[in-house]
Amino acid sequence: MEHAIHPFSELFAQLGLPDDHASIQQFIAIHSPLPDGMRLEEAPFWTPAQAQLLREERLDDADWAMVVDRLNVALHGSPD
Repeated sequence: MEHAIHPFSELFAQLGLPDDHASIQQFIAIHSPLPDGMRLEEAPFWTPAQAQLLREERLDDADWAMVVDRLNVALHGSPD
């Protein structure tokens, strides 16, 4: 089975967030770094629906899992 590779911007669109490059960079800068022990979907800034989407995509190892992991890494790193 071939998995689709989704751009970062599509995940932001799925989450109902602005999905242009500048908005994505600003979102990451504002919300990072998350504490080391905090799971991505547990971050306090997500709506319940956004957290559920992130949790499901990660647990299902769905097509979106790679891009969710990428967001997780970005939000746990230091802001530029």
